[in-house]
Amino acid sequence: MNRISTKLSNSLASKVIVSTVLLSLGVVWLTGSALYSQLSDGVKEVNLESSLAEARSSFFNAQYQFLIRENAESSVITKAVQEIIISSTEVSLGQDRKSLFLSRFGTPFKFSLKVDPPDYTTSTDDLDISSFPDELRERVRASDLVEYQYIKMRYQDREDTNVLVAGRKIAIPKSGNYEMYLVYSLNNQNRTLTIIQNALFLTGFALIFLIGLITWLVVRQVVRPVREAAAIAQKFTQGDFSQRMKVESSDEIATLGTAFNDMALSLESQISRLENLSRVQQRFVSDVSHELRTPLTTLRMASEVIYSQKDSFDPTITRSSELLVAQLDRFERLLEDLLEVSRFDAEVAVLEPVDFDLISLIERCIQDVRASAHDDVISITIDHLTAQLMIKADIRRVERIMRNLLSNALDHAEEKPINVTVIATRTEVAVGVRDFGTGIEASALSRIFDRFWRADPSRARVRGGTGLGLSIALEDARLHNGELDAWGAPGEGAHFVLTLPRIAGEQIGGRPIRPQPEDYPHDI
Repeated sequence: MNRISTKLSNSLASKVIVSTVLLSLGVVWLTGSALYSQLSDGVKEVNLESSLAEARSSFFNAQYQFLIRENAESSVITKAVQEIIISSTEVSLGQDRKSLFLSRFGTPFKFSLKVDPPDYTTSTDDLDISSFPDELRERVRASDLVEYQYIKMRYQDREDTNVLVAGRKIAIPKSGNYEMYLVYSLNNQNRTLTIIQNALFLTGFALIFLIGLITWLVVRQVVRPVREAAAIAQKFTQGDFSQRMKVESSDEIATLGTAFNDMALSLESQISRLENLSRVQQRFVSDVSHELRTPLTTLRMASEVIYSQKDSFDPTITRSSELLVAQLDRFERLLEDLLEVSRFDAEVAVLEPVDFDLISLIERCIQDVRASAHDDVISITIDHLTAQLMIKADIRRVERIMRNLLSNALDHAEEKPINVTVIATRTEVAVGVRDFGTGIEASALSRIFDRFWRADPSRARVRGGTGLGLSIALEDARLHNGELDAWGAPGEGAHFVLTLPRIAGEQIGGRPIRPQPEDYPHDI
């Protein structure tokens, strides 16, 4: 499995799984919160009702015991109080700890002029009496019903805890009115709620895990054909068009596979047809170029013989011999360009890099181009910081690029000066050829490196070209891992910049020469 298809499938599967798990997490959290809220309310309500029922029973029993002993001796009443305290705080199986608080309030009953009435105020489990809210105690004193409230109880010998307090007013014979409170611990209730909460958490996580696992299994079935298609597409980019997707069902994925296979078959046939046409074209160009060399050589020999005797000819014939030699030269250059183009198309062009001085090569190209153009009017200046600039490149191809750029500048300079700029960095060199002649239309910049394309074919030119020079120059530059750029504006000249790595085959780090706004004020 290649890297691109694996990354594609992993990304798609992970997105679906993460999205599903996150959405499921939200749904489970909302559902679990609602369920926990309902269960919590139910547990608290059941615990409250059972505690209040037991408290009512305890209060009724206490009041009943005191009523039947209304005329009993103080010792009997005291014993009854102790029995009521013991019976009220007894803990049966499954119950939590209970505490009791008994407090007299109001004016005590006088059953003897000489003896003060006994005070049965008491509390169990070291309750901190100040924990009882005044509001609750006021309600108990003013009502004959059981009053209750949830509070945080403080103890003298252990940590504070949340409790349920139920209280009622009772009367103890020969003593007075009392507040009787039963304190119910909520530990059992809290433990039950904790168990429910933990169970919901575990169930929720298990559910999310199962949803994620199921999603992974389903996505895997869907992603596998996508992964297969990505792998086949990657092989297509490598030139292998024989791969096809397996179609084993009749669902939507099978439809995708069938369509993909049909597309692959169509691409394979089209590319094969284009490759055949390209091979035929390349072979035609190459064969014609080679076949034309033999008659061209014969014509060259005959033209040279005629040209050597031009002084003895009539002026008209002399001019014809000169034109014959010039057109044969142009024809020979065209054949050389066509052969070079066929090498680029067949991808058999190779570099032969050597170390050489770029400055010397540019100066030599300037001299040769001026000599061949018979043009001493146009000034060509070269601007460079160092007298020598050594690079490692194919000297023949670099020289051809420079000749094409300089010839192109001379053709369009309109007797205005030409500036050549050389800038070098640690990783690349740039050579800019700037003329100030006719310039280039903005619409022509995108096609200026096309083969056989000219901005104005009807315009008369001093020197005819093949229309392949700039195209071959661009191919030569890219063969070095370099680049050839062009800028220009009508009436303001053109600027061609060659950027090459210092060592052929390495990457260039940037463009040392770029167009400046003042160069083309109307367009940039």
